Amino acid sequence: MKNRTILVTGGAGFIGSHVVRLLVNKYPEYNIINLDKLTYAGNLANVADVAESGNYSFVKADITDLDAIRKIFAVYPIDTVIHLAAESHVDRSIEDPLVFVRTNLVGTATLLQAAREAWKEGFSGKLFYHVSTDEVYGSLGETGFFTEDTNYDPRSPYSSTKAGSDHLVRAWHHTYGMPVVISNCSNNYGPYQFPEKLIPLFINNIRQEKPLPVYGKGVNVRDWLYVVDHARAIDLILHEGKHGETYNIGGHNEWKNIDLIKVICRTMDEKLGRERGSSEKLITYVTDRAGHDMRYAIDASKLQKELGWTPSLQFEEGISKTVDWYLENEEWMRNVTSGAYQDYYETMYQNR
Repeated sequence: MKNRTILVTGGAGFIGSHVVRLLVNKYPEYNIINLDKLTYAGNLANVADVAESGNYSFVKADITDLDAIRKIFAVYPIDTVIHLAAESHVDRSIEDPLVFVRTNLVGTATLLQAAREAWKEGFSGKLFYHVSTDEVYGSLGETGFFTEDTNYDPRSPYSSTKAGSDHLVRAWHHTYGMPVVISNCSNNYGPYQFPEKLIPLFINNIRQEKPLPVYGKGVNVRDWLYVVDHARAIDLILHEGKHGETYNIGGHNEWKNIDLIKVICRTMDEKLGRERGSSEKLITYVTDRAGHDMRYAIDASKLQKELGWTPSLQFEEGISKTVDWYLENEEWMRNVTSGAYQDYYETMYQNR
């Protein structure tokens, strides 16, 4: 398809901004429409470098507003949706689950319905690509990996709403014949991530010599994926993925939280010219999160074997690039951590 018109929901957010940037720059013949509500985690500064591109447009809208979404489909000849817009922070979902139900479930159903109505003349050349998370699979023990066939077992309000949204996408595929693909990814890190998430939060706290709150004993394990590699995988699945299929995207990069934090500490000490070990002294253990999943690990062999994708960076290289970005973009960090947001993310761990 030479002249696609792609609607990217959540395109001003962390992962979405990287997807928008890649598509705008790589495919000048495509029209990329960035739809974002611009909540606390959505920031047009994240896509400022492509804002003046001739194949880029921005629309502010709420994905739960059916009339607004219908109007967007009426104005633009959209043939592809890449759906990233979501409430994504587990701690926030524990405190206010209904916001997650509305955005992640109602919002996904609204987009699916608007797309089905707009594509009523036929689904040829159309695609609804839903971006999801490995958290829908639940929690692993010390061994094993999540595959595309792993049974769903979500444990938090966040993961349960993402699991539900995955099922909605599959329902529209099986019931109405809508062409869809789904990808489930491991933990992302990299530039432009809102600092309620572990890595940018700790980078910022180390820079300001503030405490580093670690849940429990810090032994929970996560698989980490550099966000640019995730965007590359989305691009590949968009163009070569088989309709109706699910693809897991993982970094082959498992770390215990406490070991990851110590890597960040060492990297920050080196880059800030501080005495080795000084940042580790900021580590503070706090009460564990309710229902904290012990381990996530993705088996991404299907994506590798069928489409040829592999991650490009090892974690140490990726974290070095990430630390450099945050240190070089202190103004961005100050802007997103001002006011009520700063109060929230500085206290959220203390309440566990």
